[in-house]
Amino acid sequence: MEKMIDTLYNQELGLARKPRTYRKRARKDYLKFARQRKPHVKAIRKAIGKQLGYLRRNLGTIDFLLKCDGHGNLSARQSRELETIRILYAQQREMYQTRTHRIDDRIVSISQPHVRPIVRGKARAETEFGAKVAISMVDGYAFIDHLSWDSFNESLGLKQAVEDYKKRHGHYPEAVLADQLYRTRENLSFCRKHGIRLSGPPLGRPPLDSRREKQFAHQDMRERNAVEGGFGVCKRRYGLARIMARLKETAESVIALQFLVMNLEHRLRLLFCHFICAILKTYKDQNYTVYAVI
Repeated sequence: MEKMIDTLYNQELGLARKPRTYRKRARKDYLKFARQRKPHVKAIRKAIGKQLGYLRRNLGTIDFLLKCDGHGNLSARQSRELETIRILYAQQREMYQTRTHRIDDRIVSISQPHVRPIVRGKARAETEFGAKVAISMVDGYAFIDHLSWDSFNESLGLKQAVEDYKKRHGHYPEAVLADQLYRTRENLSFCRKHGIRLSGPPLGRPPLDSRREKQFAHQDMRERNAVEGGFGVCKRRYGLARIMARLKETAESVIALQFLVMNLEHRLRLLFCHFICAILKTYKDQNYTVYAVI
């Protein structure tokens, strides 16, 4: 915001002095609070109140400079950042006044206002930042069913994923291998209506003889590892865990390209396996002996 004030002040010829900003005082108050190892709740609230006051003063100064006659315009990037800062200030002020720590569509980055905090509850990181992707694996190929920067319930997208499968292949799948989150009454009724087996134990009291269900569960768990492994492979080998693009549209394109490259490599592996099998079959038909040299 200091650069925005400098830009507007340099373009304004009618002002003799630059408006006061308290930048050094705000930095000093922040460092004083940051050095505390275990700050008290009152100290945290006091520090937030001070920073909100400095921010309110700077926003007022910018509004004053924008209203003056003969002022110049901010750049497109500065204008976007200014609107983001206004929304950020309104959110933080509302949480400060209501003494809460949660608000809808919370902004956590000025340069990336589309990024939202998503609570995952994992051991490594309870809260993650970035896009949330729901995919489906069909014969080793990954299809993006839903991509959003906001948190969403994956179970609500099961019907759409099944309908997309029907559009691609012309028929409904024989079985859907999903975790317990997808086994809602609505999804179970939908799968039962179309003759689809949804993996997992049935609702209600378990039957006395559940050997068949255990066999299905064991087989489904083995096949579901491909879905979980697809996320892991895409994060480790294709950079899904390190999205460096800043724009929302660019980041979504990068995510889609990573899954595309993973599908292409899977296709190449299948072609290579078919090629090797064809060669071995040819040698076998001609009664050649193939030796493997290690």
